[in-house]
Amino acid sequence: MSGRKERMCSKEAAAYLGLHPSTLAKLRMSGDGPEFQKVGRKVLYSPSALETWLQSRTYRSTSQYT
Repeated sequence: MSGRKERMCSKEAAAYLGLHPSTLAKLRMSGDGPEFQKVGRKVLYSPSALETWLQSRTYRSTSQYT
């Protein structure tokens, strides 16, 4: 292993994204957030899914998003 964490819990993922955990939960419920995995009661995020989601929200102008 490279020492890189393979999965993050919701609280860690929210901190990584600069969001409040409840905001991440709302995004998860609406389907607008990053991809996640549900294992039992735990919600887990891969670092690559978080980066992919962030990249999908990158814009050059405020007129590009709705």
